[in-house]
Amino acid sequence: MNPSSVNRSTTDFVVAVDALRSASNDVSQGQHCRERKSSAYLDERAKNFQANYEESVTKLNRYYKQVKRQILRFQSPTTGLFPRDLTEPQIISAHVRDSVYCAAAVWALAQAYKRIDDDRGRTHELAQSAVKCMRGILECWLHQAEKVEKFKQSQTPKNSLHSVFHMVTGESIFKDNEYEHLQIDCVALYLIFLVQMIQSGLQIIFTTDEVNFVQNLVFYVERAYRTPDFGMWERGSKYNNGSSELHASSIGLAKAALESINGENMFGVQGASWSVIYVDIDAHNRNRTIFDTILPRESNSKNTDASLIPTILWPAFAIHEEQLVNRTIEKVLRRLKGSHGLKRFLRDGHGTVLEDKSRKYYRPSEIKTFDGIECEWPLFYIYLIIDSVYKSDSEKVAHYQKLLQPLLLTSEDGPLVPRYYYVPKDCMEQEKNAPGTQIRLPSNEGKIKVNNESRDNIFLWGQSVYIISQLLADGLLNITELDPIRRFLPAAERPRPNSRYSSFQSSPNDLVIQVVLIAESVRLQQLLATYGIQTQTPHQIEPIQIWPPIELAKAYEQLGVNNKLGLSGRPPRPFGGLGTAKIYRACGYTFICYPLLFEVSDFYLSQDMEFVIDDVKSDLQFLGKCWKLAGRPTFCMILREDNLRGLGARHIFDLLAAFKRGDCDGIKVRIGRLQEFISSACIEHLDFLDMDADVENIFRPFLEKDKGKQFRSFTDIPKITKIDLTEAWVHNLELHQKTPWELTQSFNQTDNIYFQAQILQELLNREGLYFRVDGDTVEEKLVKLNHLAGTRQNWSVVRFCSSLLHKLVDSLAPSITAILVRGKQLTISVWGREEEVIDKPVSPNDIKSILYTKCFPYDVIQAVLQQELIINIGTFITTNPELFNGILKIRIGWIVQAMKLELKYYDDKDFSINSLSPSMIKKLLYNVIKRKSDEGQYYSPERSMLWNRQLDGALNRVPPDFYERIWRILERTPSGIKVAGYHLPQQPTLSDMTQYELNFSLLVEQMLSKIIDPAYRQIIVELFVIVEAILSRNPELSFNKAVDLDKLVHEAFELFLKDRGEKQKHDDMTAFYNTLPNVRHGTTIYMVRAIMNHLLDGDLRGIKDFQCIVS
Repeated sequence: MNPSSVNRSTTDFVVAVDALRSASNDVSQGQHCRERKSSAYLDERAKNFQANYEESVTKLNRYYKQVKRQILRFQSPTTGLFPRDLTEPQIISAHVRDSVYCAAAVWALAQAYKRIDDDRGRTHELAQSAVKCMRGILECWLHQAEKVEKFKQSQTPKNSLHSVFHMVTGESIFKDNEYEHLQIDCVALYLIFLVQMIQSGLQIIFTTDEVNFVQNLVFYVERAYRTPDFGMWERGSKYNNGSSELHASSIGLAKAALESINGENMFGVQGASWSVIYVDIDAHNRNRTIFDTILPRESNSKNTDASLIPTILWPAFAIHEEQLVNRTIEKVLRRLKGSHGLKRFLRDGHGTVLEDKSRKYYRPSEIKTFDGIECEWPLFYIYLIIDSVYKSDSEKVAHYQKLLQPLLLTSEDGPLVPRYYYVPKDCMEQEKNAPGTQIRLPSNEGKIKVNNESRDNIFLWGQSVYIISQLLADGLLNITELDPIRRFLPAAERPRPNSRYSSFQSSPNDLVIQVVLIAESVRLQQLLATYGIQTQTPHQIEPIQIWPPIELAKAYEQLGVNNKLGLSGRPPRPFGGLGTAKIYRACGYTFICYPLLFEVSDFYLSQDMEFVIDDVKSDLQFLGKCWKLAGRPTFCMILREDNLRGLGARHIFDLLAAFKRGDCDGIKVRIGRLQEFISSACIEHLDFLDMDADVENIFRPFLEKDKGKQFRSFTDIPKITKIDLTEAWVHNLELHQKTPWELTQSFNQTDNIYFQAQILQELLNREGLYFRVDGDTVEEKLVKLNHLAGTRQNWSVVRFCSSLLHKLVDSLAPSITAILVRGKQLTISVWGREEEVIDKPVSPNDIKSILYTKCFPYDVIQAVLQQELIINIGTFITTNPELFNGILKIRIGWIVQAMKLELKYYDDKDFSINSLSPSMIKKLLYNVIKRKSDEGQYYSPERSMLWNRQLDGALNRVPPDFYERIWRILERTPSGIKVAGYHLPQQPTLSDMTQYELNFSLLVEQMLSKIIDPAYRQIIVELFVIVEAILSRNPELSFNKAVDLDKLVHEAFELFLKDRGEKQKHDDMTAFYNTLPNVRHGTTIYMVRAIMNHLLDGDLRGIKDFQCIVS
């Protein structure tokens, strides 16, 4: 029989099984939905619609007139867009966000009219007006398709889609550098409402070209988790200086958009399989975890922000973890709520009388002038009304309606929502002194005059949301009609759009991971069988294929391709652990993809089996924690003969034994045949692939290997020699004096691979990579030597050769992003050298450039060793973020120093950190960080005080509330603080920043980073705590001069030497560092005495009948 026919018949059978499962799911879900409709989903007010039919029709007609006069009258007849600012002399600019909300209000009223049979054509009219707007936005963006393509490669503001367009022509109004166009939340909001409207029955997308473009919009928002943008308020950081930053609101809206559009058909119920939108589940997970991590913060500069309300509540419903939702909303209300609405964020100058509207950006420290007089926006009360309706909380609805009503303006066409309320100029000082006591005036909504012409000025965004809220509150619109895709429900309770494609759900508490063991050869399979380990070979699972992850990425590159628009499809990025845990079907084939972890890599980490096995366990933990799809994840583990060589075999057998027991570090696993797992797996159909494509020649599956004669037992496998950690480097001074020919001769005459590596380095520096040595280039020789060293487990040589070859490990950029979004900064350099600070996500090429310019010239091996540490830290901070409590700036070069200290104190063997295997490096790093994070007391008794201070200083760990203490010191020191030649001024620091702002903490770390000795850094940290304690217990004191902490430490040291009887001064502070702090002659006493001496010398002021208190 033809193999392809067997393949297709088997696939048809499996499709039939899926159809039965789908029908069963649809029945159960339909029953579930009917039960919901009879209870919580239907709002009580909506149930009474029929009972009060005439009254309801009257109300709808009133809202229809209001929508026509307040919203639709401003819609452009050509583009369908809505204006943002009706006070412009010529109304030409339309913003995407405002237009989407206007379309949503018109569509919501159309949804309400659906209940009326004799609607006089209003349902269709309103619905088509919404379609006109949504298509107008789409057409504006279609003209910028080249930007979408560029943005997929480089997420920079100049490559971003524009957010403001000409109302009549749809053309761009501002150039790339004239406006803050990069607003990912704006694109995400459009996608959410696009799906909502399509689900309600509207046809918005007409052609396959438009389907492809929408798919590329999905690619556009997928990387929100690592893309600093300008946010909902288009200002970036709160300083309004043109800088962008990561915003929780943008990431949350992107996450919600990905969940909304996944598996949705852009042509609605009439659509075909090729009009379905696909989402990268790993990209969604990164957005989800990072969004959860940032909350309840909005960004580095904004401790909270009102933009989180429409992100967490309607319309996005970006998170359903009740505790985190409540904590975030409570913080927003506590910090931003006023008598006339909510402030957007603290020190927001927009709309205030003090803001200079002639300037685009603020001057340094200017935002201090807006403190306490920020405008208050009634808009956010309206969002809270809508949320209260969704929660069926009638008391809260009444409460926020009561707060809102006095704030509305009256007009002939109905109530108007002011954009904001501001403090008039003559009341500003009183308002700052007594917040909430002064009158506020509304912005100029209503009748205004522009160029001697009377005009209605309406805040269309607020007016649209207000109309939606009143439709809900009056029972004319049901919550499910406003949210057809049920965003307000947890993922598990939403109806699945189509069982043919993967869909989101909540993680079950007892998730079981299906593990398939694939042996690369029959010989290996038979050997493992003798130890009771049952595996399958690629031949035995046919017609199902096994694909490498690179082939899956190649298949997805065809998704969204459109040559007419110049769109290339999905960027060639590797898939993560979630994407490779699905089973795929395409073009009549069924295949599974093994994780990137089992790909044969040219980076050396895969040569350490203990490290690989640890990553397997981490991947399983990750799947157990982050799997949010219907069906079980399937983990395909590839076993190769090379894995069983050397000491790593023991770790593999331990892992396989855990698999057989069904439990791997607390994760439930089940091993078995792949064919048995199909019915319970998560299935994804790649219907976008060309059915006529020659799959067999385009994609190359993982094939079974013919390894020859069988092994009789495990002992027949060639073993790797025992690891020797002793290095045998030679002094390379003599190498500089030899000619290339002499170096070549020396290379051939020695068996010392350390010496060979140094010779190749010398040839590389002189002649380049392509200089030939006995027929091979230097590059080829390095690759061979790298492989040989890996076989012998000589990790110093492996790292040395890898660095000379400028290797870069996979997934380095995601690891850096995982560190940054947890509010940390990362620095790369060799200890004692200038550091490169990474405070925003960077591309792999940029990371490579930093590593090989900041590390390679000073320490060849650290260019790759620091890559290992970044990967490991990214893993640790994801799984155990508490390990990094008290560490704000992760300085990789200093962490290497901390690891060297740990190795020196705990192991008296004389070998370098460079000779440790990657798994040993990972364990050493974990021990260094964990020991310090576990210790409740100030120091560990098993270490000397010097050792404790060196470790804390090298890790940059500080006590709780440390940065708040620095803020309080700065408030009492008009001339600022000096440390290691760095001056932290009181102004504009206190004017620009707030006490709990992350940017202030980072500024303090920037000051401390000037210190080059870890132990001295820790002494400075202790001194800061002491100074703050004295000032806080003696509020009448403040410093006259700048606080010079270096001077205080050295005076404390001199007092220390004097008490020890040392008359001759010296600079060796080792004994001081090694002294306990809080004992009779401890370091605290001497630092307090130094501060007291400054007190007596007049450096402190306000001293009157005062007694210094420290504790």
